[in-house]
Amino acid sequence: MLAVFNPTGDTLLHVFSSYVLSFLYVGIYWNNHHHLFQAVKNIRGAVLWANLHLLFWLSLFPFATGWMGEKHFATLPVVVYGGVLIMAGLSYYLLVRVLLSGHGTDSALAKAIGSDFKGRISVVIYAVGIAAALLNAWLGVAIYTVVALIWLCPDRRIEKALAD
Repeated sequence: MLAVFNPTGDTLLHVFSSYVLSFLYVGIYWNNHHHLFQAVKNIRGAVLWANLHLLFWLSLFPFATGWMGEKHFATLPVVVYGGVLIMAGLSYYLLVRVLLSGHGTDSALAKAIGSDFKGRISVVIYAVGIAAALLNAWLGVAIYTVVALIWLCPDRRIEKALAD
């Protein structure tokens, strides 16, 4: 019981739940990044920069996570967390576009990515989550969680395209 409460009487549930959500996101990005690069045949400088851009936004997860948990999911930290999520989503989308530009439309990568509906809709849902968080922080967190659930299972399109 003492591990759950700090001396001021505030629960650590906020800190722990923000950590779990962010850990889930890191796992999702890691799995999908791994799958994505299984289909990559060549790497150019632009790919390295796009990948570094993604890494920058992912590196902000601990900051945004800690602030959101410490402030008990207050509006501003939840909005900032959503900002980090949307920028990570946009940078992943950019990475995919840069990879596709170097592989051609008939490549296994292009066939696997297809229209990338999940990637595009995720960014839209993040934007909705940020707007919702301005009204109710917990609603924003719920919407961010929806995106995580959409991506929870690794994208099987790449595995399927490579098998074909």
